[in-house]
Amino acid sequence: MKNISKSLFISAFPVISLLVFIITLTEKQFTLHKIGLLISSISVVIFFLMLFIKPVARTSKTLIFYSTLIVIGLVVNLIDFNRNSLLISLSIALGWLAYLTWYSTFLKRDTSVLTVGKKLPDFSFENPQQEIVNITSYNGDFKILLFYRGNWCPLCMAQIKEVVNQYKELEKRNIDMLLISPQPHKFTKSLAEKYQVPFHFLRDTNNKVAKQLKIAHENGLPAGFQALGYESDVVLPTVIITDKNNNIIFADLTDNYRVRPEPETFLKIIDNYKE
Repeated sequence: MKNISKSLFISAFPVISLLVFIITLTEKQFTLHKIGLLISSISVVIFFLMLFIKPVARTSKTLIFYSTLIVIGLVVNLIDFNRNSLLISLSIALGWLAYLTWYSTFLKRDTSVLTVGKKLPDFSFENPQQEIVNITSYNGDFKILLFYRGNWCPLCMAQIKEVVNQYKELEKRNIDMLLISPQPHKFTKSLAEKYQVPFHFLRDTNNKVAKQLKIAHENGLPAGFQALGYESDVVLPTVIITDKNNNIIFADLTDNYRVRPEPETFLKIIDNYKE
């Protein structure tokens, strides 16, 4: 099935790196090649841990700091040659390369639907009370539709926190902020209760709207998160800004889940449009 390999990879890669680090650390005799292996493995572990410990809304595409450490670990293993350590270090480096260039990216996103100038149909969503709401029921001067993957995604949560911090600026411009995810109601409701801001926390049940907009992401959930109550199909991170008549004036269809626009970009787009 589509994207199953990515789902398995993103769950397995950090865990395997952690196991490599623990096993290497518990070995009695330390050699240079083992130090190189420790550097490679702990770099991966720290990166993924930091995503949850101190979430950020975006990163660079290359993650140069962590990439450099992993390369250093590989070079150390080349200098102090040990066949097994070198193979493991090389595997970690290749796994990291796969994370940067394969897992993180959304190749060939369909942008045909979300183009500036087109009008959004009157889509319907469900609010935390499981009531049906239509986007035309919101009568602000502008609408920002932020499609996020779910509460499980630390970058999505950091992005939403950024937007929450700007809610007064959004209010000044009479903007309706719609935060939309296919995740079950209980997660959307908890997010709304956490922030208590005048935003609209909505659920796109079964990715119905996302499929129409060509932004659904089949099996995008990391393997194992289903046990927490999440559904396997998620949405590609997307931001749409419309005017009062639901005409699209901006659409960000990022090709990398770690690269997202800042709230200041939304405000600038709207201010320039008003002028």
